[in-house]
Amino acid sequence: MKTKALVVLSGGQDSTTCLFWAKKYFDEVHAITFDYGQRHAIEIEAAKEVALMASTASHEIVLVPDILRSTSPLTSGAELEQYENHDQMEAVIGDRVEKTFVPMRNTLFLTIAMNRAVDLGCSTIVTGICQADNANYPDCTDEFRRQFQNMANESLGLREHESQYFKIGAPLMNMSKAESVALAMTLPGCMEALAYSHTSYDGKYPPTDMNHANVLRAKGFEDAGVPDPLVVRAWKENLMNLPDTRNYLMLVADMPEDE
Repeated sequence: MKTKALVVLSGGQDSTTCLFWAKKYFDEVHAITFDYGQRHAIEIEAAKEVALMASTASHEIVLVPDILRSTSPLTSGAELEQYENHDQMEAVIGDRVEKTFVPMRNTLFLTIAMNRAVDLGCSTIVTGICQADNANYPDCTDEFRRQFQNMANESLGLREHESQYFKIGAPLMNMSKAESVALAMTLPGCMEALAYSHTSYDGKYPPTDMNHANVLRAKGFEDAGVPDPLVVRAWKENLMNLPDTRNYLMLVADMPEDE
């Protein structure tokens, strides 16, 4: 029997990695993206490009404007917090929930995704949620994933032993950003697609802002010891200088002396 998965694709680093993970383990992969009026709407265009590169069986963009309200800078005019570096960011955030949290966002997205999964005949929904990130989002934990999976199947009248039982897959759940980069390197086409993903919460390309998403992504590639394909792309387009971290030393060494 052909296995099918539906990937919740934001267009960011994690969901792009999950999309190519799904391509490896499922026969047919679909993608769904949500336009909820987010500040960084550029990620929707990134999702379109990434889905095209992955040759997904389908890619739906669902409009849910003016539904999610919060004080999060992603859905309001609030200023994004800026950080000096990764260590300082961790110290500032500590155990509190990062201010970019949008209440009920993942619950809403997964609910709609479950509806589409039923329609498409997908047995699994794949999401890029990760409890190892230091944002402390309560809807990015494995407990949330498990509880939502149970609730969704209950609402469909399905029991775990039945073949139609739906699963919520979260391959990055317990991975650090460096570990997710290492995973991406093993997935054909993933690193190339990451060059066209979008992470920055400020909605700008190239990623030079020191907001939470950018700092976390940069630290992940630095710890993994490889250049971020998105940064390399922007550098080649003469839009930014290479960071002075060790993962870019080889590129700097290869530059002509007159540059």
